[in-house]
Amino acid sequence: MSDKPELPEILLSSGVLTAEQREKAARAAAASKSSFGEAAVKLGFLTDEAIAVAISKQLGVPYASRENKILKVEKGQNLERIISEAYARDHCVLPLFLDESVLAVAMTNPEDMMLVDNLKLLTSGLEIQPFVSTRAQILKAIDEFYTSGGQGMIEKSMASAAISVDDVQEVENAGDTRVDLDQMVKGAEGVQIVSLVNAILKQAINERASDIHLESYDERVMLRFRIDGVLYERMAPLKKDFNGVVSRIKILSKLDIAERRLPQDGTFSIKVQNRNIDLRVSICPTVFGEKVVMRILDKGAVELNIDKIGFEPRQKEDFLVGARRPHGLLFLTGPTGSGKTTTLYSVLNTIKTPELNFMTIEDPVEIKMEGLNQVQVRSAIGLTFAAALRSFLRQDPDVILVGEVRDQETAQTCLRAALTGHLVLSTLHTNDALSAVVRLIDLGIEPFLLSSSLCVVAAQRLVRRLCPHCKKVFTPDPKDVEMCIRESQLNPAPDPTKLTFFEPRGCDKCARTGYSGRTAIYEVFLVVPEMREIIYKYGGDLARLKDAAARAGMWTLRASGWRKAIAGVTSLEEILGVTIEGD
Repeated sequence: MSDKPELPEILLSSGVLTAEQREKAARAAAASKSSFGEAAVKLGFLTDEAIAVAISKQLGVPYASRENKILKVEKGQNLERIISEAYARDHCVLPLFLDESVLAVAMTNPEDMMLVDNLKLLTSGLEIQPFVSTRAQILKAIDEFYTSGGQGMIEKSMASAAISVDDVQEVENAGDTRVDLDQMVKGAEGVQIVSLVNAILKQAINERASDIHLESYDERVMLRFRIDGVLYERMAPLKKDFNGVVSRIKILSKLDIAERRLPQDGTFSIKVQNRNIDLRVSICPTVFGEKVVMRILDKGAVELNIDKIGFEPRQKEDFLVGARRPHGLLFLTGPTGSGKTTTLYSVLNTIKTPELNFMTIEDPVEIKMEGLNQVQVRSAIGLTFAAALRSFLRQDPDVILVGEVRDQETAQTCLRAALTGHLVLSTLHTNDALSAVVRLIDLGIEPFLLSSSLCVVAAQRLVRRLCPHCKKVFTPDPKDVEMCIRESQLNPAPDPTKLTFFEPRGCDKCARTGYSGRTAIYEVFLVVPEMREIIYKYGGDLARLKDAAARAGMWTLRASGWRKAIAGVTSLEEILGVTIEGD
């Protein structure tokens, strides 16, 4: 047996893990029959990078990452011929360099002797020198090495398509509604079009896009990716390939490729880097052709951890006070794409226990979770929010999640469920949290019933995080600093001379945007007795409700945003762009 130190001891001695966390991770690993490292990462105690560094120390093998410049393939050695892309992806390995008869290979588990032996056979007897890295970093490096990554993927597919279809002539007449279905299917299933669509999808996923916009104009096609809430233009397909690309997307989504006059919605799934990714497709006819928007639903990128989605400690406490009540209404408001579903599922993930019966009705079901009975709305057959809710009440539920309250019937059914001993969580489209009270009263809910059942109303927005690798210190206008401190409602107010603010700069790691990822800002109003009395007596009097919330120590979206700026998470400019005065 080797005298190498155990992984938990290395992590403990390095100061990245506490003794209490070690015990919890050990118990979780034993219960789930997983490795200690996997359990510690799942519990949120450590990152994959910290585990890889510890394994490096434990086994005495080099640690390779993009930061230390070791996870980089040596050019000019034809390493792609030694280890194929398919093998590299299947086994999560990356050839780094060849030194005489020794091949350096990055992998996640250097102790996997079967993999090392297989690599020796695959490389005709080369000696394998393992390097340890994380799965995410290796897969990213594979993308860059084997496919040249980034925009080059689309350009490469377009160049191939342009060469192969030069002899195909397209005659398009906007007023001609005749469609040659055979020709459309043939074009959509051509190798060039298939490769082009695959390249667009792959690039969007690599760039962490949430949406793909593909639209046609009189003389050109525009392709844009929404990354961290902002649209960025990318290299678009040629105009003559546009119809083929749209037809290919329709075939994947099982839509009618002959229908160009009416909107269509569909879905399909793809597998990228061993991740199952769903795409929600919306096609809308315009004067220049059809516009396609694809929403990317990457379940693997969603972390349902209430401690990591942006709540301030007081806000999380208030939200969970409402969510742990045996009955009542809890509403979360915000525009489409503001992360409401992720927040509600993070809350459910926190309060979920086998002793409670959880049921959800959504349109669509974006996140599938064990322990929840999830139902998809199907309006065409009569399965609406209200119809499902009525059925739920006969299923002995404890907690009900309603994707959205859109009409009077759904609102009244939610209220009935809350009044009969169920906790109901749902969303509304309003500009702020307390406007949900006005909206519910407008939908026909009696104020005296709402006052007795409403537990929490909250609102959220997403703001971009400053890139940690390139953000730079700057000195804002003193008036802006004064406004930030005043509206942040921090008590005690911080000393302006001791605050450090940052602004975006841009580097290779953030695609020159200065931002990387997003976090949420919230306003969370726990309905206290004074607010119940106001709703009962005055209905939706927002001024009175805001004053009561302020007296209870609760704050607004704008205040939450300023706190993020003071903490260096985002910039003053971002908060000013996402919130308005009075929020």
